[in-house]
Amino acid sequence: MTSPTPSALPSPLAVVHDKIGSFKVFARKVWALSLPYFQSEDKWKARGLLVAIVALNLAAVYMLVLLNDWNRLFYDALQDKNEAVFWRELGRFTYLAFAFILIAVYRFYLTQLLEIRWRAWMTGHYLQRWLSNHAFYRLELARYTQPATAQEGQPGAPQTMPDNPDQRIQEDLNLFTTYTVSLSMGLLNAVVTLLSFVGILWSLSGAFAFTLGGTDYNIPGFMVWMAVLYCVVGSVITHYIGRPQIQLNFLQQRYEADFRHHMVRVREYSEAIALDKGEAVERGHLDTRFSTVLGNYLTLIKKQKNLVWFTNFFGQAATVFPFIISAPRFFSGAIQLGQLMQIASAFGRVQDSLSWFVDNYSTLAAWRATTDRLTSFEEHIATHTLAGQARTAVNAGTSDKDANHLQTVDLSLSLPSGEVLLSGLALQAQPGDSVLLNGPSGSGKSTLFRALAGIWPFAHGRAVVPQSTMFIPQRPYFPDGSLRDALAYPLPVDSYSDTELKQALSDALLPQLTERLDDRDAWSQKLSGGEQQRLAIARVLLKKPQWIFADEATSALDDAAEKTLYAKLLAQTQQAGGALVSIAHRPTVAAFHSQRWELEKAPEGAEAQYALTVR
Repeated sequence: MTSPTPSALPSPLAVVHDKIGSFKVFARKVWALSLPYFQSEDKWKARGLLVAIVALNLAAVYMLVLLNDWNRLFYDALQDKNEAVFWRELGRFTYLAFAFILIAVYRFYLTQLLEIRWRAWMTGHYLQRWLSNHAFYRLELARYTQPATAQEGQPGAPQTMPDNPDQRIQEDLNLFTTYTVSLSMGLLNAVVTLLSFVGILWSLSGAFAFTLGGTDYNIPGFMVWMAVLYCVVGSVITHYIGRPQIQLNFLQQRYEADFRHHMVRVREYSEAIALDKGEAVERGHLDTRFSTVLGNYLTLIKKQKNLVWFTNFFGQAATVFPFIISAPRFFSGAIQLGQLMQIASAFGRVQDSLSWFVDNYSTLAAWRATTDRLTSFEEHIATHTLAGQARTAVNAGTSDKDANHLQTVDLSLSLPSGEVLLSGLALQAQPGDSVLLNGPSGSGKSTLFRALAGIWPFAHGRAVVPQSTMFIPQRPYFPDGSLRDALAYPLPVDSYSDTELKQALSDALLPQLTERLDDRDAWSQKLSGGEQQRLAIARVLLKKPQWIFADEATSALDDAAEKTLYAKLLAQTQQAGGALVSIAHRPTVAAFHSQRWELEKAPEGAEAQYALTVR
């Protein structure tokens, strides 16, 4: 293996240029994520809090300047054994300290207030965008179509869909607002402190004179230059020791979320796992995910250990460094003890300001990782929201409030992989119809329903669907909470009276639940599969839509219950002037339908995998 030629190696100037370019990109990301809140409906409160926090930070720096001057007077009084000045300065320290404490308390309080208000606004903003235009659904679909080798966060790897949007909204937004406020205020504090104390240190440090090669040299403000040199060298070393933490922090957040997500799935599917005796398998999956969490974390803390070695050495050395440099002047009598302590204090402030990068590198790495994750999430939400709006408006799943019939024109359905399931569908159904859609598994029955509902993004053509429509999925969703919430979902519970809710439960063959409307539970786990399907049908009977699309809506019911409920669904559509369209395989269900849409395997060489025949 040959080494690269010198001409092939990047020049120092090119490396610096790349670093500056990377920083500019990151700064634009932070700006794009931060600006909307300060331009929102809450902007005046946000800006007011920010201005107050900045003012308090400036006041805190001013108090440090006063305390630095107090150091000189107090220690000079000790050296001169001047009791009157000693007690006077001690009294002065009392109100200086009280003022500093007051500023520190309200700076903390207002900072926390800004962080929580900012987080609350961003959380509401992202929840709205994630749950609008079916973006949450399209993101999940797209995520599972990415190549299995793609690793988000790996340099040079293809960009994948964002994992665990719940974690990004709940945890990453919290971290972003906290880090952004604390780091920006810390940087402001460091800059103002530097500007305030560098003049003091310059005037106190004196000049450093030496002779080299017969020539006399005189360096004014020697302590300032030593502080700058000390901190520049420390910052460069810190960056090269600590930079692996950026990617490791990014991956740690992802692996932690994956581990937590799988535990939630075990809780949600606890009964199915218990029936299959799958505990050992799930333990294996959880162990694998936790091993990934642990392995990445151990690597991260090893990198942090290296950084802690250096930063602690750097900090401890900085404590004695100004005394070492100033000792000759003190012992020669050029300066007094008070001036020595003032020099040490001023040097410490200047060094702390210049060492802001060193002291905050681990936090900066975590902030960078969090910002990258949120930016990726933001970009994908924007992409899929716009794509969803375009498809819904132009291609498929449109809802016509004036139409009372179902019609598709040249409708084509594809899988996320790009394979065409169905092509050129021209379907029609009129009020009073009852249509049964059947075909082999995987032929696109449920996908056709998704396209008619306007949520399937891989559809082209046009569909007209009546507005008064309800879809009953095979596996319905019920929010955790009261039974009346689950029954009325997604409408408010006060949309219906108790009499209407109880009647719907009775009609859906759930009379045992009529007295439990105010019981709170996880109904998706508490109820059996058949009870869940009956509760979903109770929703339909409660809301009385004109058109009903039922996707294996009674597959968990016995024949007698299925006949009873299908008769009620059919009667509901006929009474409302609509139609019933069903996906089902049982002969008992077929008896309730007058038409059949049959999906069959398409001839070899056809554009689509399946063809639909109206019978």
